[in-house]
Amino acid sequence: MAAYAAATACRRAALRSGSGSIGMKLFVPNRMDSRSFSELPKPNGKRLSFVDTLALVRRLEAQGVPSKQAEAITGAMTEVLNDSLEYVSHGFVSKGEMQKNEMTQESNLSKFKTEVKSSQFIDHHFSLLQHETEKLKNDIEKMRSELRYEIDKVTAGQRLDLNLERGRIRDELNNQNQETTNLTTKLDREIHALRAQLEAAKYEVIKYCIGSLASVAAVGLAVIRILM
Repeated sequence: MAAYAAATACRRAALRSGSGSIGMKLFVPNRMDSRSFSELPKPNGKRLSFVDTLALVRRLEAQGVPSKQAEAITGAMTEVLNDSLEYVSHGFVSKGEMQKNEMTQESNLSKFKTEVKSSQFIDHHFSLLQHETEKLKNDIEKMRSELRYEIDKVTAGQRLDLNLERGRIRDELNNQNQETTNLTTKLDREIHALRAQLEAAKYEVIKYCIGSLASVAAVGLAVIRILM
């Protein structure tokens, strides 16, 4: 009963106490309020009390709670409340830390923007290099095509010249062969003519020799007849 009465008295005291210094200050702390509680000075190593303990003890005593129990309940509740508020206050950050975090985030954002710009510049530079590479490749292909055309042209000209020279040499050889054939035929005819002339002269010589022998024989026979 005493504990129930103490709890009831504490609840009533909390409801009746508004924003003054008397009673417990129950509220949902925002970021700045919780930090202000956690940063309150602690003289002599003791925590600042958020509860008017004397008024709470008197209210408990008025509800029939003994003085020692009222003091013990008030001390325990005050300790629990202060621990709870301090624990909650640690979950929030200070304004300085917020500003520090904002500066860090702004620095990171600025660095990210710089990296993005640098990346865009690199992409643009890479695009230009790629364009120049494609242009050089096209120029090289064009030069290669022109060089191949010139080589084919020169090769075709040389091939034509070689074919013409080969035809000319073939014609000269044919002419020389024809001339050689003609000379051979002429020589054969002349040789045959000379051979015929030699045969005729030989026949004449033989005929002359036979006539001469016949004449000598006739003369000899005539001489023999005369001598006989």
